Amino acid sequence: MRAYRLGFAVALVVFAFDQLAKWIVTGPMGLTLVGDEHYFLPFFQFTLTHNEGISLGLLNATNPVGRWMLVALTAAIAIGVAVWIGREKNRIDQAALGMVLGGALGNILDRTVHGYVVDFLDLHFGEFRPFLVFNVGDAAISIAVVILLLRAFLTRKEGTKETIEHA
Repeated sequence: MRAYRLGFAVALVVFAFDQLAKWIVTGPMGLTLVGDEHYFLPFFQFTLTHNEGISLGLLNATNPVGRWMLVALTAAIAIGVAVWIGREKNRIDQAALGMVLGGALGNILDRTVHGYVVDFLDLHFGEFRPFLVFNVGDAAISIAVVILLLRAFLTRKEGTKETIEHA
């Protein structure tokens, strides 16, 4: 159990922070209608959106069947990530997988409760927006994927060098 505790602890922190941030934006900050904005910096603002699809607006679920299919798909992915955390030995990978799991769980909860995912982080440079509006869970998932990809491409597997030398 100790081996994968880090991944699940990270997932819990990401999930809690994601839900807290969404509550602050839609509660105390008063962004209640889609399109409501709060300017923070010249290149960053809070803009409330309701995402009925997945990343980049793909697989929009504008009806109940689509909504629950997305919940099921995301839940299946989350279960797969949880199993991976339980088998992963590398602590950096465990933490990154925890980030993915926490972000996915936050988005699953939103979609289950509201029928959409609450997004509000709006990074832009003038009119240029390199990203769609996103949330803390989305950011955690994106950062984790970069970490996992970098580790996969930049670290050498044990035995790879030996296999090459003996060939």
